[in-house]
Amino acid sequence: FCSFIGNYYSDSPKYLYEYLYENYNDKYDFVWVLNNKNVEIPGNPKKVKRFSLDYYREVARSKYWVINGRQSDILVKRDDQVIVSTWHGTPLKKLGLDIGNIHSRNPNLKQSYIDVSKEWDYLISPNKYTTDILKSSFGYQNDILETGYPRNDILYKYNEDKVNQIKTSLNIPDDKKVICYAPTWRDDEFVDAGQVKFKLKLELNKLKEALSDEYIILIRTHYFISNNLDLEGVGDFAIDVSKYDDIGELYLISDILITDYSSVFFDFANLKRPILYYTYDLEKYENVLRGFYIDIHEEVPGPLLRTTEEVIDAIKNIESLKEEYGDKYDIFYERFCSIDDGNASRRIVEKIWE
Repeated sequence: FCSFIGNYYSDSPKYLYEYLYENYNDKYDFVWVLNNKNVEIPGNPKKVKRFSLDYYREVARSKYWVINGRQSDILVKRDDQVIVSTWHGTPLKKLGLDIGNIHSRNPNLKQSYIDVSKEWDYLISPNKYTTDILKSSFGYQNDILETGYPRNDILYKYNEDKVNQIKTSLNIPDDKKVICYAPTWRDDEFVDAGQVKFKLKLELNKLKEALSDEYIILIRTHYFISNNLDLEGVGDFAIDVSKYDDIGELYLISDILITDYSSVFFDFANLKRPILYYTYDLEKYENVLRGFYIDIHEEVPGPLLRTTEEVIDAIKNIESLKEEYGDKYDIFYERFCSIDDGNASRRIVEKIWE
């Protein structure tokens, strides 16, 4: 199992592993690729660091690989091996072969999408919309399992004890509501292959002044983003959770999500809680950098906001916004979330491993 190139114990590989361990631990040996081998994992599987000698040995010997992105193109699987790609989100931004001009230092990036996907035996999708996009963006020819995402199982199977446990681990006061801000990265802000410098545009000092009596804010940057956040002056209001392994657990404790063009809002919508879109560079992102698969102006279940002041106003009036976007939210949920029900892992395991 490998999630986000070995940086986290998270995402759909985590939930597939936990289901397999709970139900089939007598049939399989499990190996996790983790760059930090001190991460605690239920069942105590073997842990190997990515690109170590142990890593190559286990990759070569394994029957199944479970990944949530593109595997390294230096790996070539044996004929009898099975690669399960869960991917890592319902696409809003143009992806892979569907992008026009890619801002990257890898001139062969599009070809790598084709090459690695040829080796996938199964690709996991949460809805028909994503199925169609993954086929076109990867030129994918093999089986797509439209089962829902294992990583969203937790959004249907949790209790208050779990929520309180997560809040306690982050030192969140009981009397505060939680905002989660999860922006994506910008393709034109790369500093090296796979590394991006990103400057936070949301003015946290203004949010603190206006909202800190009622809220705290969690800042969750994209895993590509390499620089640490500067939270000087707002440390008692904002918490950097960029390295928190499982974003699904952050959804559970969040009353409001703020994002931009990240796919996180497709998953968060399973909870039917308010979503705000801080899209200060919408024209550039839409027309120059990437482009979108859906009409972001008409189809997303929340307002497009351009300034910090607009964000503050939206949060202060969140109840009226919930009512305003209620019908649009219902349509959005039916299109993108209706397959997820907490049982995606079971469906996938029954199809592949049974």
